[in-house]
Amino acid sequence: MDRESLRQTLLERLRLEKEEVPAALPDDLNLREGLGLDSIDFVSLVISLQEHFAIELKTEELEKLVNVGDLINLVQSKLAASRKAA
Repeated sequence: MDRESLRQTLLERLRLEKEEVPAALPDDLNLREGLGLDSIDFVSLVISLQEHFAIELKTEELEKLVNVGDLINLVQSKLAASRKAA
């Protein structure tokens, strides 16, 4: 899946979790401050992404995420790995 499709899916998932969501999600936008996500919002978003894409995002991987680009990269790598395993 390409980055822009992932970005759009991320926006859709965010809209399910929060009332106010930015119109765009640039790669350098901070996940917590830029999107206004607290810990519960972030966990809800991660669960939503895992269910939507049928992937597993590990705590160690999530701890390293800072911005939208990091999250998109992680999801892309998980999707690529699941395609190779299939």
